[in-house]
Amino acid sequence: MNTREATIALNMLPKIGPVRVRRLLEQFGSAEKILQADSRSLMSVEGIGAETAEIIHDWENRIDLSQELDEVKRRGLSVVTQADDNYPVALRECYDPPLALYVWGDLSERDRHALAIVGSRRTSTYGIQTARQFGFQLASSGMTIVSGLARGIDTHAHEGAIAAKNGRTIAVIGSGLGQVYPPENMALAEKIANGRGAVVSEFSLNTAPSKKTFPMRNRIVAAWSQAVVVVECPEWSGARITANLAGEMGKTIYAVPGQIDRPTSAGCNALIREGAILVTGGHDILDDISALPLGKASSPQDQPPKPLPSLAGAEHEIFSVLENESLLMDEILSATGLSLPEINATLLKLEIMGLVKQLPGSRFARK
Repeated sequence: MNTREATIALNMLPKIGPVRVRRLLEQFGSAEKILQADSRSLMSVEGIGAETAEIIHDWENRIDLSQELDEVKRRGLSVVTQADDNYPVALRECYDPPLALYVWGDLSERDRHALAIVGSRRTSTYGIQTARQFGFQLASSGMTIVSGLARGIDTHAHEGAIAAKNGRTIAVIGSGLGQVYPPENMALAEKIANGRGAVVSEFSLNTAPSKKTFPMRNRIVAAWSQAVVVVECPEWSGARITANLAGEMGKTIYAVPGQIDRPTSAGCNALIREGAILVTGGHDILDDISALPLGKASSPQDQPPKPLPSLAGAEHEIFSVLENESLLMDEILSATGLSLPEINATLLKLEIMGLVKQLPGSRFARK
């Protein structure tokens, strides 16, 4: 057994965790020696009681390491440990870095320049549009978007990032990669893994999601990112937990304001009261961190104004007919001759690109 395999074995064991393993490594020097130690020696380490010592000593009867490694290979996944060069630098610096990361897709040097976008599972049209817009704008700038693949804001932040040219996103999930949750986001997970980033978990393959795994996932989202953007969330939620964790780590918190009478905006409005930076678009964040693609410092006056993106086909036709006025869907149908499904899909893409907005009464206009 090598160090990598021993680390994966420790990660698979219940009731151990990265903090206890760090103390064990200080005592025994390597993951292999931890697994070889007797119960009495293990109990001499702070925080290791009789039950934990017995779990470690009896590890071969509690997990099937060979089966786990075979399944990782069969699924085309990889496992990254702290001994690997591509283990995220930001995670090394947190208090309790994951022992191992199961990766579906690829990690990139570019992922050092990451921003988290988080929010409520139950969201409004405003929240959906905003999450997509932020994901698209920030990914277009060269930032990697980190989120949790959850329903609601997370889903739309990932989708916005994927819609950007060369956009990347990391989905950190609260279950094993063998049980992607929520299951309806499997197609999105496949898109991310197939060239647009990675789906990542610190849990062994067949770990089911639970009340314990989601807070653990949130700390990775917070630690991996340079800053956290909260788009929409109630007063108490997982998104606020992620923001609080990021604040404790010294990360910048950005929050999108919402209507004062809307429960799904209460968390963001409270964060702003408590000192989070109010933002209304990706440009606010990029200006604040003075970032260019790949995070090179610059001042806003050094950057030339961005030209409109080159549009073709349906995008060009719809954008053109909206030049002078807002139009109803029927009017767009009549003016372009496009099919309704094509118009719906194209309007969504133009909204994500920040070029078109939907007005009350189902009218559309240039933004």
